[in-house]
Amino acid sequence: MKEIFIERGEDILRIAIKKGNKLIDCFMEEETKGPYPGQIYKAVVKNIIPAIKSAFLDIGLEKNAYLYLEGKYEKKKIKKGDELIVEVVKEELGDKGAKVTTAFSLPGRYCVLVTDSNDISFSSKITSAEYKKDLLAALAKPQEVGIKIRTAAASVTTYEINEEIKQLYNVYSKIVKEHSYKIKPGLLHSDGGVIARVLRDNVDESISKIVTDNSGDYEIIKDFIKDKQDISAKVELYSEHRSLFEFYNIEKEVLSLRKKRVNLTCGGYIIIEKTEAMHVIDVNSGRNVASNRREDTAFSTNCEAAEACAKQIRLRNLSGIIIIDFIDMEEKSHKEEVFNILKRGFEEDKNKTIVYPFTELGLIQIARRRRGKPAADFIDETCSECSGYGKKLRFSYICNLIRNEMLKLEDDSTIKDIYIQLSNYYRNAVEKDLQQFLKFIGAEGKNIYLKYSEDLESFKMEPVIFASQREAVERYRL
Repeated sequence: MKEIFIERGEDILRIAIKKGNKLIDCFMEEETKGPYPGQIYKAVVKNIIPAIKSAFLDIGLEKNAYLYLEGKYEKKKIKKGDELIVEVVKEELGDKGAKVTTAFSLPGRYCVLVTDSNDISFSSKITSAEYKKDLLAALAKPQEVGIKIRTAAASVTTYEINEEIKQLYNVYSKIVKEHSYKIKPGLLHSDGGVIARVLRDNVDESISKIVTDNSGDYEIIKDFIKDKQDISAKVELYSEHRSLFEFYNIEKEVLSLRKKRVNLTCGGYIIIEKTEAMHVIDVNSGRNVASNRREDTAFSTNCEAAEACAKQIRLRNLSGIIIIDFIDMEEKSHKEEVFNILKRGFEEDKNKTIVYPFTELGLIQIARRRRGKPAADFIDETCSECSGYGKKLRFSYICNLIRNEMLKLEDDSTIKDIYIQLSNYYRNAVEKDLQQFLKFIGAEGKNIYLKYSEDLESFKMEPVIFASQREAVERYRL
């Protein structure tokens, strides 16, 4: 069975899914005004650039969104000044605005309302011809929209599916009406962000428990699972003083997602690198000497690496073009087995992922739809001291980690003196607003001794208990 943990911080929402006490999915979203995928806006076409087949649209935010004018869009003859309803498919990236589409959709748990078709279609995982025939005869579909039946629909009644279609169509009608009355560009509909998406896509009969530390999210979850016959998950409101991710030992697993190297149990390892155009994963045999035959060593390492690659791609939310350089193998059956293991690793992935067969150079190419930023972007920042080639833990993340350690010490009320060693890299950020730093890490009522260190990557922390300790660190007292 699986468990879902939802932790809402001051500026970030984090969701972890564990199976058998192992992290299998991790979702993060910053608390921003948007735009983020799934939001629907009223847009006005501001400019059209034929050379790159793109239109730039005002959606009421600082940056203009862009719309590719290819395929079906070429026939629509979109022109400057047109008012459109658009959905964000990719969030802003650097100086580039959000990517949008006019083919907006409204996802539900059992079906998706689509606006670029009037047809009824089915998830590829629904294969029963008899089920499709019976459902088509009983489905109440509005005339001007299309409906895609999701896999979860197979486990509920037709009545429940029709009720959801009715709800989605009411939302659709409201969006169209508001678009016609709204004078300026702006937001028409928000799908609830990552928490709504995770609930829709991941909560099913395999989920035994959902834990959240926010009372508002607790009510949203309770309301979502109410009256759903295919969900029996227990919902808990976490109220301990330690952070939820720290209490359930998730924080260490999240921190490991910033490491380039992932060791395999066979002795081999994989290296995950990011370039400007793609992500590259290199597979190495390392200390795997289980066989004297090179082909067998390569095959056993590649099999384990294929599982690890799929897991890491999902956990780290890697997207776009991903290249995996497996160890060269000669036997065709070995290549097929490694390919199939890799594909199976994405069977439960809710993000659209295409795995291509081995190339002549022994590479495997993966195309994965971009949905949100990679996990490392929420953990790391570009190092300001090495011309942008290195990464450091975000200052806000460091503060959260220190706060977690402070909360652990609260179990012993006698500890009032705490010694912190912090990387010198963060000195300016701390001294810019020392009182805010102390407040954020929960240091009120405690004596803090803070030393900056050149040789430390992040921080170390320990209670000052003995007089000899206090004397040794007195000069660092804040």
